[in-house]
Amino acid sequence: MLPTPPWPILLLVRQLTIGGAERDVAKLARYLDRTRFQPHVACFYAQGERLEELKGAGIPILALPVRSFHNWTAVEGARLLRRYIRRHGIVLLQAFDAPTSIFAVPLGRLLRVPVVIASHLFFRHLIAPPQYQALAAVDRLAHRIVVNAHAVERHLIEEHHVPKERIFVSYNGVETSVFHPGPEPRPPFLAGASLIAGTVCVLREEKRLDLLVRAFAQIRHLDPRMKLLIVGGGDMLPAWLALRRELELEECCHFEPATADAARWMRLMDIFVLPSRSEGFPNALLEAMACGCAVIGSAVGGIPELIDDGRDGFLFPPGDAGRLAGRLSTLVTDAELRHRMGSEAAAKARARFSMEITAARMERLYESLLLSR
Repeated sequence: MLPTPPWPILLLVRQLTIGGAERDVAKLARYLDRTRFQPHVACFYAQGERLEELKGAGIPILALPVRSFHNWTAVEGARLLRRYIRRHGIVLLQAFDAPTSIFAVPLGRLLRVPVVIASHLFFRHLIAPPQYQALAAVDRLAHRIVVNAHAVERHLIEEHHVPKERIFVSYNGVETSVFHPGPEPRPPFLAGASLIAGTVCVLREEKRLDLLVRAFAQIRHLDPRMKLLIVGGGDMLPAWLALRRELELEECCHFEPATADAARWMRLMDIFVLPSRSEGFPNALLEAMACGCAVIGSAVGGIPELIDDGRDGFLFPPGDAGRLAGRLSTLVTDAELRHRMGSEAAAKARARFSMEITAARMERLYESLLLSR
């Protein structure tokens, strides 16, 4: 029999850095109604920008020393998770990424946690075969699988044969108190820019920032004083720095290291571009819209569910640097359109994708599953 609210629930994520799943966990834990839910967070690596954020909100954090599923750390992690679930009376467990889903969903069912939820916020072609195969078992064991876009829902139904009724679509939410339009002082390297285009993301191959750099090089002649700003860190940084040198863009293209203060950099951008070859429902694009940027995104995954092409942003075919250059050219040369699209994007983010809306949607899911047990 379930206890009375607030119900203790456990949200799991591999680490607490500035990635998308990590932000989703931290936001949801902070926004849940504490009269109905008592959130706890578990992670494999208890370090990173989200750690202090969660501690400051008074959310208990469990560090699970899992470093591999093939050695003693997985056994020790399972022991600690079992003890924590029993000590705190956890009634609902939700894992937010592939490693924690593979680890915690089977354990949650074995330990008879009343509700066990997996999250699938990406497309499986991005992950290694061992995890790919393990997620098939997770699909069968979880009471629900939360996805962040209808495109991901179709992916699970059509390619992995997950029954539609076991999938729950919940778009990511944006904190509009943090991500909103407003002036920002420019750093010296942007001081003389007439216009700033850019992006904020982890520098991985699937983000295809080579397309953005090449497209910017094609349209640079339209306004020699405009700048390209890329904020983030990752494995592809050396390759994309080399491409910048090859295209002779050192004077107008700046790479800024990854930062927890993404909103500040987004408010500096007039145009935000996400040219990925694969996305679920990207936090960064939604946050840029909330900041009032005119946005351009590749027509992949959940991006077309976020951008109404031609109204609050532009879409372009994935992998097509020429079409991206055309979209950039339109926004660079038409200030009125650029400002209108930015205003429409910010209004849409507030009205349809606020964190308050997302938290309320997840609360309804949690409550319906718990009351049906």
